Amino acid sequence: MTNRFIVACSIIAMASVASAPHAFAATELQWWHAMSGANNQVVDQLAKEFNDSQKDYKVVPVFKGTYPETLNAGIAAFRAKQAPAILQVFDAGSGVMMGAEGAIMPAADVLKQAGYDFNKADYLPGIVSYYSKPDGTMLSFPYNSSSPILYYNKDIFKKAGLNADNPPKTWNQVFDAAKKIKSSGAASCGLTSTWLTWIQTENYAAWNNVPYGTNENGLGGTDVKLEFNAAPFVQHFQAIADLAKDGTFRYGGRTSEAKQLFTSGECGILTESSGGLGDIVKAGIPYGIGQLPYDEGDGRPQNTIPGGASLWVFAGKTDQEYKGIGEFFHFLSQTKIQARLHQVSGYLPVTMAAYDETKKSGFYEKNPGMETPILQMMGKPPTANSKGVRLVNLPQVRDIMNEEFEAMLAGKEDAKTALDKAVERGNAAIAEANGN
Repeated sequence: MTNRFIVACSIIAMASVASAPHAFAATELQWWHAMSGANNQVVDQLAKEFNDSQKDYKVVPVFKGTYPETLNAGIAAFRAKQAPAILQVFDAGSGVMMGAEGAIMPAADVLKQAGYDFNKADYLPGIVSYYSKPDGTMLSFPYNSSSPILYYNKDIFKKAGLNADNPPKTWNQVFDAAKKIKSSGAASCGLTSTWLTWIQTENYAAWNNVPYGTNENGLGGTDVKLEFNAAPFVQHFQAIADLAKDGTFRYGGRTSEAKQLFTSGECGILTESSGGLGDIVKAGIPYGIGQLPYDEGDGRPQNTIPGGASLWVFAGKTDQEYKGIGEFFHFLSQTKIQARLHQVSGYLPVTMAAYDETKKSGFYEKNPGMETPILQMMGKPPTANSKGVRLVNLPQVRDIMNEEFEAMLAGKEDAKTALDKAVERGNAAIAEANGN
């Protein structure tokens, strides 16, 4: 176990796992995940199909809670020498896992050990590079990659006198539409957002091509100074804080809780992961999809960065287990599986073949907006500001940010104060995580 991994474990301050399996059966592969709702059903179905397709291995999905809870449970289990075969880790946890190379087995090596070649060109470039080392070695298998988009309730738009076939494109247009929804009485809330950290900060930076931090937001090295207290961020968050004063913007929670404010009809506009589509469809509301909003300016928008999660494999497993994991990853990468996963969940197709097959089938013509998250991420070559965010302790930095956002939305501090404090506290936490 590397020193950085030990530091990350202590910083995240996880509780130890109360109980864990004493041993894995030779062919049983536990898959710890954080998929709830409609996406939990997808996980169970994929495991069943793999298990039915052969008799040598059995994948057993185990729901471990939210993304942070699942990461914490996995690390604690590894420390107790009772790690699962496969751990789903959200994007923010990638830096933690990448700093623990002695504790993981790269996904590319797992595939190779099972007899399958890993060809980087087979995968969507923006996704595979995010989960790879600088030399191109893929460390984790991209399972449910996503991109943030805008959802809107078409009935609420019509009641507010807005064009239900033309969603707002810029943040100013979104804020104006939210005010009109609230003032017209079309809904009690105009706008809400899941993941203020990932969507309104990390992707806001990439989509508008402004730096989140130094050193290419951490992709160029672990020594990072945060910069999300610059003027564009302050202006953006002050606008949100102002809308929150009369309820035009309504805060739902730190992760995906705000989705319920949209599916219940309380709020007319939602910014959320493309992977939230399954629950929105299940709710039966008349929804539309638009691009993630951006600020007006030359060259904008740039590109979004992937969210969601990938599948990590711990070191210390048997050859038989690694072969089974490799077989499962190969199963997941099949074109028909990836195309279906994308079409039913809203997550991005991991492979180019799945994307091409979906296009050729006419799916995007029949389902307007479903290609939007892919085009957002692949539309332009990434810049130093838009490759992604990779911090050794990003979950901790996000917690700090959320504390300050909540104080801001409660009217206890303005946006500049909140962001200044988040940057100061975040920089101190990064320095500590790096052993400085």
